[in-house]
Parts: sequence; C-alpha cells; structure tokens
Amino acid sequence: MNSEQTLERLIQAQTKAEILFDRIERDGLIRPGLAESELSDSIFRLAESLFGIRKYWHKRIVRAGANTVLPYDFNPPDSMILEDDILWVDYGPIFDEYEADFGRTYVLGSDPIKLKLKEDAAKVWSICRNYYIDRRDVTGSELYSFARSTAEKFGYRFGGEIAGHLIDRFSHHKIHSKDRIHYIREGNEVPLNEKPDGKDRFWILETHLVLPEKNFGAFYEELLI
Repeated sequence: MNSEQTLERLIQAQTKAEILFDRIERDGLIRPGLAESELSDSIFRLAESLFGIRKYWHKRIVRAGANTVLPYDFNPPDSMILEDDILWVDYGPIFDEYEADFGRTYVLGSDPIKLKLKEDAAKVWSICRNYYIDRRDVTGSELYSFARSTAEKFGYRFGGEIAGHLIDRFSHHKIHSKDRIHYIREGNEVPLNEKPDGKDRFWILETHLVLPEKNFGAFYEELLI
C-alpha cells in the first residue's frame, strides 16, 4: 500500500474515532459518580457496539480531576468523576488494522476556568498544527519547543514530555524503530517530514495543558494533517 492509501486509511480510522467520541457525550456516558475505570469500560462497550472493535494499540486512558495533570506514562489510582469536574479521554483504537489516536477534554458544569482550559487546549493544538504546516522542515525538537512556549503564552504549563508521535498501520512500533526521532520531543533534531527509515511517516499531535494552581489540565489529540 502506498503512502496516499495509508494516509487515507488513517483518516478513515480517525473519522470513526471522532464518531465514537461524539457518541460518548451525546449518549450521556460522562456523569458524576462514576469511577474513571467505569467510564472507560462504558466507552469500550460503546466502541464494540458501534464498530465491533476490541483491539487498541495503547492503554485506554480516562483522567478526571487532579489526575488530569498527569501525562500518559503515569498510572494513578482510580478517581471518581465529580460534579463540575473536568476530564479527558485518550483512546488508541484500531480500525481495520489501522491505528487511530484521539483525545478530547470534557467539562461537567459551567466553570469558566475549566471551559476556557478545554478551549485553549484545542487552540494551542491548531496553532502548533499551523506552525508545522508552514514549516515543512521543522524538527521534532522545534515543534515541541513551540508547543511548550505557546502553552506558556496562554498561561499554562505544557504537561507532557512529548507533543506527538508516529501513527501507521498496526503496529507502527514494528514498522518504525522506537528511536526518539519518531517522537515530537526534545532531542529530536530530525525534520518530521524526512524518511530516516526510508518510509513515509505520519504524525499525531497532542497538547496537554496544565493549570498548576488549580491542579487540573486538558488534553487534545489527533492526526497532524
């Protein structure tokens, strides 16, 4: 399969992930009194009923309240979703052997600080995406530094040690090496559009914003195109 066909399949996978995430909210799955694990199980069942999927390429993440400040690598104790809470969901479903990676933030109630944080995570993502589009020779390190500085301009701390990674046919870890050049992070001085393995690379961009004085954060993630 050529690169254009691979990208088309990745876009199709993401479109299904968007449908899933829209249904999470529309079907009222998010509500106070649930544990993060209970919501995660509900999303898993919804994904299976909608698309017949049971396979994910990375761990399923639901973070609520104080846990929203913690990046991917942490495995905090299960937390309850509270009234007027903020939470984010990060899922990596596999659709027809192609990976998706999708993350969104949800706010219960009308807290203006939390609502603004949710909106700003999407805004910072879009600004970073435009920076990438305008600079086709940008390196992983440069884009990561830009993401951090943009978050700071908005008044937040950037919560993750990476701002993105590769995505591909499952499993991209087997198609590409696990070297840091395949992450949007400090120390990756290779342009994102180069082909160090002789293969086209497709990217996920993620923004994790943290408001330290409030002890909560927001997350936004999707295909970088």
